[in-house]
Amino acid sequence: MTEDQNELLESEAHPLDGFLREGRIPHIFCPGCSLGSITNVLIEAINESGIDPKKVAVVSGIGCTGRIAGYLNYDSFHTTHGRPIPFAIGLSVTDPERKVIVISGDGDLFAIGGNHFIQAARRNADITVVCVNNFNYGMTGGQAGPTTYVGQFQTTSPYGSLEEPFNLPNLAATCGAVYVARYTALDVRRVKEAFSEAIAKSGFSFVEVLGSCPTTYGRRNQLAEGKKILEFFAEKTVLNHDADTRDIRIDKDSPIIVGKFVDIEDKPTLTDNLLALQRVSQAKKGR
Repeated sequence: MTEDQNELLESEAHPLDGFLREGRIPHIFCPGCSLGSITNVLIEAINESGIDPKKVAVVSGIGCTGRIAGYLNYDSFHTTHGRPIPFAIGLSVTDPERKVIVISGDGDLFAIGGNHFIQAARRNADITVVCVNNFNYGMTGGQAGPTTYVGQFQTTSPYGSLEEPFNLPNLAATCGAVYVARYTALDVRRVKEAFSEAIAKSGFSFVEVLGSCPTTYGRRNQLAEGKKILEFFAEKTVLNHDADTRDIRIDKDSPIIVGKFVDIEDKPTLTDNLLALQRVSQAKKGR
C-alpha cells in the first residue's frame, strides 16, 4: 500500500464513527456471529429515523446480545439479567420525548425476563423491544433456553430438546403489541425496515431477529459456521406478512415464516394513560 493510500484511509471517517464507543472496541462477538451486522443495522435505523441522538436510549440485559448497549454511543444502560424492560419503562414514562429501545437475547427477555415482557406488552409501554434469537444461552455455554426448538441439541439437551419453545411473535401479539415482525439476520434490508418501523411506532413494538450463533448453537447442530447458518436461513425462510402468528412456530423441519405480522395505530400507550390520570388528578385538586 502506498503512502498516499495510507493517508487516504487515515483521513476517511468510518460510517459508524461517533455512534460506537471507541474505548469498547474490539467487541467480544465470536467469528460468524450476526450481532455485529445487527448492531450496524440498528445504528442505521436510528440515524435514518431523524430522532435526535441525544433523545435515544438503548437498554439491554445480560448475554451476548446484551453487550450491544455498551458499544453504542447513545445514552445506554446495561442492566441486570432479565430486567431491561422495567428499566426501559422507567425511562419512557419519565421522559416521554425519549425513544427507548431494548435490545437483548431470547434467554434474557423470555426466561428470567419473560413476565416483564408480557406485562409491558399488555400495558402498551411506549418502547421498542428487539430480541436477537439464537435459540440458546450462547454466553454461558450453550444451554437450552425458552426458544430452543424440539429436537435441537444443546449442552442441557444432548439427546435433543423435548420442550415446546415460545413462539415469540405470537406471544407479543397475544399480549397486545402494536407492531410485531420477524426476520433472519441474513435479510439485513428487511431487518432495517422493521427496526425503522418499530422505532416510529407509538406503543409497544417488537422485532425478532433470528441470529447466527456458530459457536454453541451451530456447533451442536451441524451448522458450525456462520455462513452455514445463514444458508440454512436462506433455504428455510418463507416471507408471509399475512401469516397468523399462531401458525409460525419454529420447528426443526418446518419452514421459518418471516414478515410483519401486526401493525396497529392509535392505541393508547401506558404513558398516554398515565398523563391522562395526571390531568384528572390535577383537575380534582384545582376544584
